[in-house]
Amino acid sequence: MIAPAGIAAVVSQIETGGVPAREDMKSAVKVSLARLVEIAPGRAVEVRVPPFGAVQVIVGRTHRRGTPSAVVETDPATWVRLATGSLTWAQAMASGLLHASGERSDLSGLLPLYGFRGGETIQ
Repeated sequence: MIAPAGIAAVVSQIETGGVPAREDMKSAVKVSLARLVEIAPGRAVEVRVPPFGAVQVIVGRTHRRGTPSAVVETDPATWVRLATGSLTWAQAMASGLLHASGERSDLSGLLPLYGFRGGETIQ
């Protein structure tokens, strides 16, 4: 699996117009989604990053089957940029790269997962 430094390398490739290897992108998405689950366990919000992963996070009403009441969905490149802080939640929403609906679907307080937030190093 890819380490946080590897995720940063994937983001760097994206931001310079490159195309990361599919396996690198897949690993970056899966590892960062797993990190999100670690810091925000629960089953109230489904986070979808097709085609590489979907997880349920945030404490609250549990989703079991059918369409969840709260969904966050985006593409892999946008997700890894959000995870590292190279793109903000507000920017992604405003540009239409991110779709979030339902109660507690605003994950801006949890991002970035890696990098710097409030002077604190996040790993």
